[in-house]
Amino acid sequence: MELHSLKPASGAVKGSKRIARGQGSGRGGTSTRGHKGAKSRSGYKSKRAFEGGQMPLQMRLPKRGFNSPNRIEYVAMNLNQLQAISEKYNIDTLDKAILLNLGIVRKTDLIKVLGTGELTTKLTITAHGCSATAKAAVEALGGSVNLV
Repeated sequence: MELHSLKPASGAVKGSKRIARGQGSGRGGTSTRGHKGAKSRSGYKSKRAFEGGQMPLQMRLPKRGFNSPNRIEYVAMNLNQLQAISEKYNIDTLDKAILLNLGIVRKTDLIKVLGTGELTTKLTITAHGCSATAKAAVEALGGSVNLV
């Protein structure tokens, strides 16, 4: 026995359907495509999410929301968070570089100081934004808020 003389077992290999080869083949005429219509023509391809003319699902569902391309995303830092950071690391100056080294913010983040919570120590804060209540609370203790 040699490699070039090997054959599969009888009945193991099935011949392919030979369609559109005349009426005698049993697959002539409409060639297994049914009758007429776009689906019987060559090159037919239905569109993604096409539902046979019914209103598609993505058009039936309500449209909601809006994403403004001009919106600026800030990382909110409340006064109580800043107080906890200053107590934990024993610092009185907070800016992006310090918060980055501590692993609190990322390199691309913009920081905004908000007025929630109590502040008990004098802090010098450098941030990209600040609310009026936060600024008033920091300056009441003799600290300062510098905007970048």
